[in-house]
Formats: sequence, structure tokens, C-alpha cells
Amino acid sequence: MDYSQKVMDHFANPRNCRKIEDADGVGTVGNPTCGDLMTIYIKVDDDKITDISFQTFGCGAAIATSSMITEIAVGKTIEEALNITRNDVANELDGLPPIKMHCSNLAADGLKAAIEDYQNKNQ
Repeated sequence: MDYSQKVMDHFANPRNCRKIEDADGVGTVGNPTCGDLMTIYIKVDDDKITDISFQTFGCGAAIATSSMITEIAVGKTIEEALNITRNDVANELDGLPPIKMHCSNLAADGLKAAIEDYQNKNQ
């Protein structure tokens, strides 16, 4: 299976891999088929994601997509972050093998779950 250099870099040197204790939103998603489990934490200030992190149990592609989504989403407004698609994550990583595309789905879904948690707490 061929992974891009970006995927390998984000797997070997994941960005923002930590828990945010006082997160404004937390989203946990999993894929029972492959066993990947991902939690995304966000801090929001003035409708902008000011900090984002993740904890992921899974394959290299799951770790890489988790890392990449944190880089894509930080600094974006909630609305902009909700518009990040599964393909955006894969494209930013210069592609994923078709059998690993579900990993980018998980990262996008985890971000959306964290935003929904934030929105539910702040209605």
C-alpha cells in the first residue's frame, strides 16, 4: 500500500496529539469494521476554533487524518469548519489508498461531532 509523503509525515510526527482538558467541544467517533477510534477536542473563542487536538487509536492513516484535520480546522469559524469535507482531508494529505479512505471520513466526522457538542452546550 502506497502512502504519500504527507501521510507518512503526519503519522510519524502527528500534530496536536493531546487531550484538551477544558475543551469547549468533544467528539468521539469510531469505525467498528477496522477498530479505529478517534476523539477530537476543540476550543472556541468568538466563533473561531482557537485550539484543536485529537487522540486516536487506529492505523497510520487514521492518525495522519486526525493530525491533518487539526491543521485544516484551526483558525476557522465554526461554519467554515463544518464545511470541511472528507475529500478535503484526503486531498490535503495528497491522497489516501482507496481502502483507507474511511479514515478521512472518520476525521471529518469527529470534527463535526465536536462542533455539534460545542453547539449543544452553547444554545
